[in-house]
Amino acid sequence: MEAKGTDAPGVTDVSRAIAEDWIVGGTNASGIAPHVFDMPPGLTIRYDQPAPDLADYITGYHVYTARGPHAVGQVDWFLPGTANVRIALDAAPFSVAIGKSVFDPVPDVSLFGPTSQAIRATTNGGVLIGFGISALGWSRLFPGKAADVRDRVLPLEQAMKGDFPARLLAALYACEREDMVAPVLDGLLRAELGPASPDEPSIRRLMALITRDGPVEIPAAAAELGIEQHSMRRLSIRHFGFPPKLLLRRARFLRSFLRISASRDAADYSLLDGSYFDVSHFLRDANAFLGMTPRRFVSLNTPFLDASLRARQAVLGTATQALHDPNAVPHAV
Repeated sequence: MEAKGTDAPGVTDVSRAIAEDWIVGGTNASGIAPHVFDMPPGLTIRYDQPAPDLADYITGYHVYTARGPHAVGQVDWFLPGTANVRIALDAAPFSVAIGKSVFDPVPDVSLFGPTSQAIRATTNGGVLIGFGISALGWSRLFPGKAADVRDRVLPLEQAMKGDFPARLLAALYACEREDMVAPVLDGLLRAELGPASPDEPSIRRLMALITRDGPVEIPAAAAELGIEQHSMRRLSIRHFGFPPKLLLRRARFLRSFLRISASRDAADYSLLDGSYFDVSHFLRDANAFLGMTPRRFVSLNTPFLDASLRARQAVLGTATQALHDPNAVPHAV
């Protein structure tokens, strides 16, 4: 397979061949059983921890590959979550749908904004490398509002200043082994981080509040953060992409849905978060965040999502980015 070059500013020629066995799946974290990364033939998955000094800003690194005739037209689904940067290497054009919005084709170096709806991806084989960005990471990497790109996919160069997207693509094409991806991304992202935002203490407290189990009311949340409700809303929209009420609803739904999904019984409503009034309340949230019932979503063929939930839990401490807690990440090697 011949790698694609780039004519992006600041980059000369990054064309190179990527060996078929370049990626076999796995992690840089220690003590994790290899079967966690098991995938059907032709598919591989890798999850890596960022360096400890980046753990507050980057929610983790992932590498997906799909090869062979069966990879053409493959459909997978992903849960709503934080912003992500994704880089396609040797990949055929692919598309994603977020709710009723379709992005086709997805740029080779793309920014997926924070999402409030499940993502439907239709891919055609290749290598996809990505990293999640926490609200703290957004405050250090992006000059614009996260709300401006929510539920959208766009070229990364439209959201970042300078030649970082081109340098990112070139550096990943230069990797010869999959275990080089994490340290390469660590170095690039560490150098790219801007100064701490004045909002950082409040962002940290809101991040922790979102990942906490149990009901949270908006007035109580603002009081816990030590700011007025209108200030919390401004901060949430600026760095998280959505108002705090929606963030808390999304987190509550995902906690409940993941428990049900793990139980393999999509009708076991005893696992719902205690703040749900009744089952119909949960089902309304499912329609808002998944676009369908939990039973239907669980019945879909989702090999990458299934593997991602399993691998991310093992490597990064939480199964999905929207519930990412930097304090839950196992000690990095």
